[in-house]
Amino acid sequence: MTVIIAFCANVLVAVAKTVAAFLTGSASMVAEAAHSWADAGNEIFLLIADRRSSREKDEEHPRGYGREAWVWSLFAAVGIFTAGAVVSVTHGIQELTNPEPVESPAIAYLVLGVSFILEGISFAQAVRQSRRSASKRDQSTVRFVLTSSNATLRAVFLEDFAALIGLVIAATSIFVHQVTGNAVFDAIGSILIGVLLGVVALILIDQNRRYLIGANSSPGLRDAAGRALLASPDIDRVTYLHLEFVGPERLYLVAAVDLVGDAAESSVAERLRRIERSIEEHEGIETAVLSLSVHDEASLEFAAP
Repeated sequence: MTVIIAFCANVLVAVAKTVAAFLTGSASMVAEAAHSWADAGNEIFLLIADRRSSREKDEEHPRGYGREAWVWSLFAAVGIFTAGAVVSVTHGIQELTNPEPVESPAIAYLVLGVSFILEGISFAQAVRQSRRSASKRDQSTVRFVLTSSNATLRAVFLEDFAALIGLVIAATSIFVHQVTGNAVFDAIGSILIGVLLGVVALILIDQNRRYLIGANSSPGLRDAAGRALLASPDIDRVTYLHLEFVGPERLYLVAAVDLVGDAAESSVAERLRRIERSIEEHEGIETAVLSLSVHDEASLEFAAP
């Protein structure tokens, strides 16, 4: 739902900014139009990411399709960089060499004001969703957004945040140009918007790269998983634990455990499979694989919540 709201808002805003850029000749408005069209296109990638990553695992993909979310989100981030940042900076530099006055700035202010409202509604939705998820993990909203495995939510949050800042930069640039009569300030605004988009794109690219190459879970999440394993009446101790993200908020769990009692080998195998299936019932676990601990292996300690 967050992605759909963002897509609708970006399309409306992009059309309005394009018309305003044509009527005013403002370099900052051209940068903002490029920004919004890039965002609208990127929302399509994010919708694809949500749909493809939510498919159930099968024989070909035993750990699920969750990593598709990071692949398509990476495409979206590259799109922000090329269609947003590069275009804005390039156009701004061109305007610096041949600055032109902004015509009818009132049109630009009107479009920027309406755009701020629409982008603000989308951003508020992303903030609410991020805050709910962050509170469940006892994290700040900003930390959750920057480190979460939920690539789609992070992209929408940062894109909308950058959009609001970009609108302020554009309005300020046009206003300073209007006051001073120097069109260079409008061109500088276009460059600043491009730099802003470049920074956001690089953050998104780096986070998607981390998860695609196999990012481990945080210490807090590892401690929570360890405590959950020890809470099982069948598990006496845990000597090895590996957690790896295989999708947005989906984990691949591998653990070596010592079972309670001293049952026969056939019975132990059945118990391990039953425990694995029980673990996989948790919404955050895609696949669980358990093996038996060696008797002289040290037990792992997990911090209390």
